[in-house]
Amino acid sequence: MRQATVSIDQQALQHNLQRVKQLAPHAKVVSMVKSNAYGHGVANCLDALAATDAFGVACLEEALEIRQLGHQQPITLVEGVFTEDEMEVAIAQRIELVIHHQQQLDWLLAHADAYLAQNLKVWVKLNSGMNRLGFKIAEIIEIIHNLQSKGFCCVLTMHFANADADHPMNEQQKQQFLQVKAACDPILASCCNSAAIFRWPELHFDFVRPGIMLYGSSPFADQAISQLDLQAVMQFDAAIIALNDIQAGEHVGYGSTFQAAKSMRIAVVSIGYGDGYPRAYHSQNYVYVQGKTMPLIGRVSMDMIAIDVTDLDVKVGTKVELWGKHRSVDDVAQANSTIGYELLCRLSQRPVRRIINK
Repeated sequence: MRQATVSIDQQALQHNLQRVKQLAPHAKVVSMVKSNAYGHGVANCLDALAATDAFGVACLEEALEIRQLGHQQPITLVEGVFTEDEMEVAIAQRIELVIHHQQQLDWLLAHADAYLAQNLKVWVKLNSGMNRLGFKIAEIIEIIHNLQSKGFCCVLTMHFANADADHPMNEQQKQQFLQVKAACDPILASCCNSAAIFRWPELHFDFVRPGIMLYGSSPFADQAISQLDLQAVMQFDAAIIALNDIQAGEHVGYGSTFQAAKSMRIAVVSIGYGDGYPRAYHSQNYVYVQGKTMPLIGRVSMDMIAIDVTDLDVKVGTKVELWGKHRSVDDVAQANSTIGYELLCRLSQRPVRRIINK
């Protein structure tokens, strides 16, 4: 067996969920578990998230997996159904829909009796300037009034484009949301993702939608999870499979991009981009070994990386933390000019998954 392991810490996941509840004590929590629970594995996470009020997913397939695993909390399908054929399945499984364009609205109205009979909320998406999904102000107020007149319980929802930063568009989006909310009152409301949960408690309203913070990755580029009282849920480890002593002038890896300036010992570790470990680091990347951060050298291969262990007493089989409790996924992402979300979501199925701290 390749010695590459992804360990999911359920107690850390529970801690992060409780952190959401501390920050937003008066809102219900819709825990986002789309993209296989941000790469952590839905089956590995749902039990630890049992105290959530609801789940959020991107597509019907993800919602059905939650039901098949036996969890009966409300589920919000944040992109709505993709075809009218999915309506009957979603309604039968008591899955709440986001509607964000006219065709979805038509499908909803065509199945109104069945939807209302299940007492499901309908989430109506405002396009407040991000210009991905949703209705503009000119039409959304009329749409919501029409749905309310037909007996639908509506949730006004939107998504911030820049909640993790100071950006003038934040105020624009807030004001548009508040304008629609006031025009449609009384109406339930939800606009806070992880970053917004921290930044704008006055916008928590009825539902908050934490995603990345649940998994112990920071929604802010300038704040570590320790500063936010979050805990890393994923521990990604591999092992040393070979040790080589090289001399000054020798090269390491594809393209011979690394040349030793002095005699050194390198360790080859059983991980690579075939496992989802990032290849294109733009600034120096590190791993954590025996209490120290040690640099990668040369290019990342499909199945292997090389690290400098000149000053360490290691052997074949020594564990190497790629990211986790000591080397954060956010730091690895920064070295690769990306975000923690991407690294977590793009892990392959090669590393062995296991659950710890049930």
